[in-house]
Amino acid sequence: MDNNIEKRIQNLRDRLTYLNDIFAGKHRDNAELLEEKLLAFAERVRAEALEDPYAELASVEDLFSYVERRLEDNITAMDRVRIVRHPQRICLRDILENVYDNFTEVGGQDEYSLDPGMLIARAVITRRRGKKTYTQSVMVIGQEKGHGAEYRNGGSVKPWGNAKARQYMRVAETEGIPIHTYIFTPGSFPIEDYPGAAQQIARNIYCMAGLRVPVIAVISEGGSGGAEAIGLADKRLMLSHGYYSVISPEGAAAIEGHLKAGERATPELIEQCAHNLKITAQDNLRFGYIDRVVQEPPLGARPWHFDFFRHLRQEVLRATDEVVISTRTLPVLKGLAMARIRKPDANLDEMYTRWGLSAAAKDRLLAHRQQKFLRLSRLAARDRRPFFTKMAVATWDWASKPWVRFKYDFYRKHQRRIRTFMEEMGNEWDVFKGRLLAPWRRLTRKLPNAKSDAGSTQDLTALSSWSGEGQRKMWNYLSPRYKIDRAVTCPNSAAYGCLDLWGPDLFAEFAGVCSHCGYHFPMEPEWYVKNVFDLGSVFEFNSEIEAGNPLGFPGFDDRILAAQKKTKSKSGCMTFEARIDNIKLVVAMLMGTFRGGSVGAAEGYKFVEAAQRAEKKRYPFLAYVHGTAGIRIQEGTHGVIQMPRCTVAVRRYIESGGLYMVLYDTNSFAGPVASFLGCSPYQFAVRSSNIGFAGPGVIKETTGMDIPPKYHRSYRALSRGHIQGIWDRREIRANLKQALLTIGGRNLYYR
Repeated sequence: MDNNIEKRIQNLRDRLTYLNDIFAGKHRDNAELLEEKLLAFAERVRAEALEDPYAELASVEDLFSYVERRLEDNITAMDRVRIVRHPQRICLRDILENVYDNFTEVGGQDEYSLDPGMLIARAVITRRRGKKTYTQSVMVIGQEKGHGAEYRNGGSVKPWGNAKARQYMRVAETEGIPIHTYIFTPGSFPIEDYPGAAQQIARNIYCMAGLRVPVIAVISEGGSGGAEAIGLADKRLMLSHGYYSVISPEGAAAIEGHLKAGERATPELIEQCAHNLKITAQDNLRFGYIDRVVQEPPLGARPWHFDFFRHLRQEVLRATDEVVISTRTLPVLKGLAMARIRKPDANLDEMYTRWGLSAAAKDRLLAHRQQKFLRLSRLAARDRRPFFTKMAVATWDWASKPWVRFKYDFYRKHQRRIRTFMEEMGNEWDVFKGRLLAPWRRLTRKLPNAKSDAGSTQDLTALSSWSGEGQRKMWNYLSPRYKIDRAVTCPNSAAYGCLDLWGPDLFAEFAGVCSHCGYHFPMEPEWYVKNVFDLGSVFEFNSEIEAGNPLGFPGFDDRILAAQKKTKSKSGCMTFEARIDNIKLVVAMLMGTFRGGSVGAAEGYKFVEAAQRAEKKRYPFLAYVHGTAGIRIQEGTHGVIQMPRCTVAVRRYIESGGLYMVLYDTNSFAGPVASFLGCSPYQFAVRSSNIGFAGPGVIKETTGMDIPPKYHRSYRALSRGHIQGIWDRREIRANLKQALLTIGGRNLYYR
């Protein structure tokens, strides 16, 4: 048999296997027809019964193409998931070899890399203008799945792989070259080894929110936090057969089906969840979370689809050019350039656009990116505020902005300079006065009854007195559980021999803390609101913004309504202004009592508004995490987009000079910890709290590993540097006051 014919027959066999795999038993009649035609042709070739085998082979290939095109119209959301997971799917190395003109892998290579699941390459693209040739450099970063390569870990990146990506993002920023990220991941590897999955993803997102070079992201398989680790970009493209989701359809089916360990969801439930989550490229384009869909060949792109690689190259060039052109100031030139590169028949290889940016253009680039993400998903939340209330808030923000700028950017700034000048003059005067009066002091020390300086020395070296405020026993609010007239057993009693505690004592005077080992029982959010902040100082805002069901997920409206009735809150985030010993601050509290404190569009909306309010009023900003189970899966990408969106708001607040602190309590997991919470420079935890990227059950299911006991305890987060301290619940008020007076620079607004 001719080698060329044999290779083409093998290619058809691969296509048939691929078709059977992605449809998982569906469309069997089409598969059987193709299999029958292929076997008949192969037998006739071996028997040399064909006069023109190439013509017959072309006919069989045309039949395959016809069937693939016809089945393309019947692809479901779950079929797309199987497409992107298939070993025959294109991978990042295929893209590097076919889209770019040359590349060098950096930061480790293949299985010898620090993390082979994350591939980083310095690539070049050659373009022309007339007869002149230009070479443009880019930094390519993405998850590498390979074609079934086991050591790639399926594109599930470990924390140090994301750390490597962040390092080379900084390198690209230093060198002033664009970054192209390719997302091929079902999600990050959920382990908390240093630096910790959640912490490193948060650092990556925070870094990307401030990169001063163009960033283009291309999504094939976008699995939640793993995708967001390299997904905050100026332009986000998505392959037409890809998916972008908060959770895998299997994971959603396990939650919706209330499955126990070891149980499997039915294929019908998984298909239904994939449809309900709205994970396809067309869904995300409609929501506004991607900018463009890159069309693939029927049933998805595979390594031999060379026309697709040429098309992808044009799309990536167009996206990069658009980002660069958008930073120009002259509208006429910007409009002409945009129209030129957006023509359907434009060959961007022949249309060179310089990618270097001036300092002012970089500022505009950064502002465009941040504003883009801040605008996302606002319509997915239910804003029940009256029209006149919204107008009043907007008018007040507009009217107060000049006064706030004058007060803090001019008056306070010069006030500090004057104060600094007066302090320096006072120091110089003290030195001059000391030298002038030195002879007189030496004379008076020799006189009888001269006073000694021992008392002042003792005052300087003595320990400071402790007010004991953190040790108070009377609380403004008592947990309703103090009425439980029975003994309560501490969970640590077997290990530490704790005696049973009487309910009225434990939940009243002891504030839910075991008097023997210090274990902290969970307390209600109201306990912190009433006992941590000055009595009567709490002013809630944006309470009318409520959680909803933007995807129309079946049965979820009733669950949201039940949570609202139970907690008497309209969402899982409470935002308010308060005071601690007359120090004003803005607080965003994620309440674990409202559907586990999960974050959706409403919670993200309120968090962003709180950060912006703190920035406008020049107040410290505290994120108190009473508890969070992660992103609300029933809201799909409306929820997961809150990770980069809220991080952008936090970064803008921090860079404006504000103090952002996070305090974790009870259980804090997944997306929020891996983004807008984990990026804080000052993070603390209440004793006995758990912090991590994924819970024990998820880790066991995805990695097969049995994690050690207390794997997510706060002291482990402290040991790897995720948090900076562990606080006793009874001392939160005193510790927060001390932190507000000591943490941060001298330019803090309230100093």
